[in-house]
Amino acid sequence: MTIFHSGWRDAVLLLAAAPLAYYVAATFAAWRFFRRERKRKLRNYTPGVSLLKPVRGTDFATYENYASFCHQDYPDYEILFAVNDAADAAVPLIHRLIAEFPNRPIRLLVGAENLGANRKVNKLARLSGEAQYEILVLTDGDVRVGPNYLREVVAPFVEESTGAVTSFYRGIAEANLGADIEAVGASSDFFAGVLMAELTEGINFALGASIVTTKRWLAKIGGFESIAGMLADDYELGLRIAQAGGRVILSRESVWTTYPAQTAKTFWEHQLRWARTVRLCRPLSYFGLIFTLGLPWVVLAALVAPTRWIAAAYLLAYLVLRHIMAWTVGVWGVGDEVLRKKLWLVPLRDAIYAAVWVAGFASSRITWGGQDYTMHKGQMVPVTPSPAPDSAPAVSPRG
Repeated sequence: MTIFHSGWRDAVLLLAAAPLAYYVAATFAAWRFFRRERKRKLRNYTPGVSLLKPVRGTDFATYENYASFCHQDYPDYEILFAVNDAADAAVPLIHRLIAEFPNRPIRLLVGAENLGANRKVNKLARLSGEAQYEILVLTDGDVRVGPNYLREVVAPFVEESTGAVTSFYRGIAEANLGADIEAVGASSDFFAGVLMAELTEGINFALGASIVTTKRWLAKIGGFESIAGMLADDYELGLRIAQAGGRVILSRESVWTTYPAQTAKTFWEHQLRWARTVRLCRPLSYFGLIFTLGLPWVVLAALVAPTRWIAAAYLLAYLVLRHIMAWTVGVWGVGDEVLRKKLWLVPLRDAIYAAVWVAGFASSRITWGGQDYTMHKGQMVPVTPSPAPDSAPAVSPRG
């Protein structure tokens, strides 16, 4: 029994070291990527671009987000918005944008053909059909960009092998604990996993805040119609382009995304949807996350450690290495101000995410846009009848 107990304890101590090793590796991956990218000279390639923005509703910073796309240091681009119906809260802000930037080609499209359960992709399909240019830039309504954004994300398409370019995103959080925790989690943990993927296997997926591709590559994967029923449309878009032979590039140019205030219920549902999306898209990778969850492992190691100094060493190693990784990835690398100011939230976020990770196995049901779905072979299947289909397509004139 003593031998069995000792073996079990040693196994726990060994497994608890795995997340600590992961923190070191991810720190190196971030240092390598950003050091390399910051030395790279930007190529001067500026073809015409169509910015596609499928939007729904507004938040505390929507107009500022929209306006950032009108201040691009770029010679030739258009902005196309799409909403489900003319009563959407975003419509007045888009009309205001059109009035305040009369020299920018901006159009508003209302409604889209119902191609699948993912209404965002339905709108993207219509937007891409209306787009004037070959290069398509896809961003959500909660995304804000700097003036050099288009030059950075379009330049790689000078190479024909480039199939997609995707970007990290920094947080702009409303004064709310849930919003802060979401921002901290993305920049301190999720992006570490992205950088580890870039280091070990390359990027074969895309991050939804910003994806740039072309009509040619979309045609190769069957267009947006092929992913109109998928939950993780951003992941699927990058994956299918990579499978078609396109190179997916992780840009050094980060964007911003807004995190509105949330209730405890909406925060939990949002976190759970993200977790189940990852599990359903990459089940083996999701299970492997157990070896990156440092906090529960080091607490367990501290409880079974044979001496107090070993217990203390595990806890101290977690605090030091986890915060170094968070700072290197999220603050030094991505430039996230929320994380810089709220670094102390990292352990609390890790504790919450450990519970979210476990809950992610409990069901294949997700809640999105007030609608419940189950998943079948990657497709979203409404649990109850879907809302009325998008209104008949229409185009809003300028102004």
